[in-house]
Amino acid sequence: MKVEIWSDVMCPFCYIGKRRFESALQELPFRNEIEVEWKSFQLDPSLKHEPGKNINQYLAERKGISVPKAKELNEQVTNMAAAEGLQYDFDKAVVANSFDAHRFSQLAKKYGKGDAAEESLFKAYFTEGKNISDLDTLVDLGKSIGLDGAEVKQTLEGDAYANEVKKDIAEAEAIGVRGVPFFVVDRKYAVSGAQAADTFKQVFERAYTEWKKEKNQFTTIQGEVCSTDGDCK
Repeated sequence: MKVEIWSDVMCPFCYIGKRRFESALQELPFRNEIEVEWKSFQLDPSLKHEPGKNINQYLAERKGISVPKAKELNEQVTNMAAAEGLQYDFDKAVVANSFDAHRFSQLAKKYGKGDAAEESLFKAYFTEGKNISDLDTLVDLGKSIGLDGAEVKQTLEGDAYANEVKKDIAEAEAIGVRGVPFFVVDRKYAVSGAQAADTFKQVFERAYTEWKKEKNQFTTIQGEVCSTDGDCK
């Protein structure tokens, strides 16, 4: 059963949602039958890296609020993340466009490392204060998850996987995604936001029951056959 996750690297709720999603999976006896695919999404495609601008200033400008209010909001999210075992450091976070980070993830998916790529990007952005639009940073992240550094560099120096990123974003728009994280389960159910693990679990159990039933159902058109008892008719 397939679960597709639309996410953006710079979305704090996406990392929290990832942890809650993973917690739900661990409680499911059929977790090995679930295929997870990460999909690209950009909250702010026009964003550019501006050295010296911190995340509180960026949030304040984007939401039209004061910097102290933006800092307060980020502190609230930091506490939410901590409850899931995540360490956020918004004072170190580097404001940067996520498009190349998504191209990096698309490359990682080719080698079955999509989840590892997402994890490394989230940690780099929210915990380690790394610039996720920087080529050298992405090459290092690639090597850390087992990708070939030279291939990552060559990929990101060109425009490879740009169409894949744009396709994911267009698909999200087509199915009505207005915010991330957004989880689509077996193309039947959707979970929007960093929901509690129990919510994910309930959706997965329902979707899996239906998926398993449909998987084992056949519409048979009967014709002449030979059976195991030797009869042919």
